[in-house]
Amino acid sequence: MSPLPPQPLSPLDGRYRAAVGDLGDHLSEAGLNRARVRVEVEWLVFLTERGLLGSAPLDAEQVRALRHFAAEFGQPEIDRLAELEATTRHDVKAVEYLVREKLADLGLTRVAELVHFACTSEDVNNLSYALTVRAAVTGVWLPKLRDVVARLSELAHAERATPMLARTHGQPATPTTFGKEIAVFVHRLERQLRRIDAIEYLGKFSGATGTFSAHLAADPGLDWPALSREFVTSLGLDWNPLTTQIESHDWQAELYAAVAHAGRILHNLCTDIWTYISIGYLAQIPQAGATGSSTMPHKVNPIRFENAEANLELSAALLDSLAETLVTSRLQRDLTDSTTQRNIGVALGHSLLALDNIRRGLDEIAVAPAVLAADLDGNWEVLGEAIQTAIRAEVTAGRSAIADPYALLKELTRGRRVTGDDLRAFVAGLDIGDDAKERLLALTPATYVGLADRLVDYLPAAD
Repeated sequence: MSPLPPQPLSPLDGRYRAAVGDLGDHLSEAGLNRARVRVEVEWLVFLTERGLLGSAPLDAEQVRALRHFAAEFGQPEIDRLAELEATTRHDVKAVEYLVREKLADLGLTRVAELVHFACTSEDVNNLSYALTVRAAVTGVWLPKLRDVVARLSELAHAERATPMLARTHGQPATPTTFGKEIAVFVHRLERQLRRIDAIEYLGKFSGATGTFSAHLAADPGLDWPALSREFVTSLGLDWNPLTTQIESHDWQAELYAAVAHAGRILHNLCTDIWTYISIGYLAQIPQAGATGSSTMPHKVNPIRFENAEANLELSAALLDSLAETLVTSRLQRDLTDSTTQRNIGVALGHSLLALDNIRRGLDEIAVAPAVLAADLDGNWEVLGEAIQTAIRAEVTAGRSAIADPYALLKELTRGRRVTGDDLRAFVAGLDIGDDAKERLLALTPATYVGLADRLVDYLPAAD
């Protein structure tokens, strides 16, 4: 058997690349190195702009050229970094040398020693990860989640008054509306969106053990913590003043826990929709040319939601691992986070793939009102709750002397099929007030939905 040409090991880089490829612009090794180059360039510009350490400001064209070099980091730079790292055996040192080479090209060797000045590798790395993760989450992942939530909100509002038999414990229960049940998921996801929006993306820039020791050795007269804060916040990040060699990664743990929580809510959505499809409450819209089964031509499988389930489970496992392991570093530094953080893209990639499938799947289903109506009409016994509760109110008000209304309805309905005629005859014979009797006689499973329709108004209006 002849060997295959090099193939992607991960399905995210193979079969599913079209759905998740935008994450690679930020969370790939190349994306990380582009951010590293940006941090090194911005630190150099920061120092020279202020004339620190005897330097002089670069002219506007030189600054523009350096920032263009960082922004346009591409295949030539990727290839050159690989060559440099083959010698240095150190990824961040290779980045430093790459920037030095660019300075030489621009005739700026006079400031070459300010590249990576007073930095430990983790000063560059933690800022680079904060920049890439923030860009990936806010620019790629969050818009996809918001799109799913918006589509769910549209569905909740559109079906807010569509009555549906609830199925607590999988059994017929007090009716609701389909829209209200979807609104529950929207409300849950909106809370997680607010949590994720509030995450701080922290950065440190304080040297080998977080003490600014090398900085003071170079120039004890400068307010290095103030300069560090100014530099970190100039990148749009939040400054962390108290760290070891590494930024402690607590913000990452908080973010990944919130993303995983949102994923578990979406997983619950997928299992509910799958169940609604299985009992006919939702009909699947056949897609042109699609095959549901290789042998059963009639089938339309809920593959979008099944695929999303599996990818959310993979994502949650990875996100949980990231959140658990990144918050621990032995003493002032160990390298366990180095390998771990290289899997951030994989964790978010499986989540993004799930979001893509959910969004597509929501456009491939439709509520089946005839099925919902038939199921409601076949389960009149769910009105037992309404009847026994109304009797209790009548007893309390002195309009009835019925003893133990709950037991009375339990005997009538538990484990038994009861027709509308059966219940109406039962209500007609009750010793209760005329108003209560009239309300109960008018009630049907389809109208026994309480305030479900109005509860949808607690969501923001669909655009």
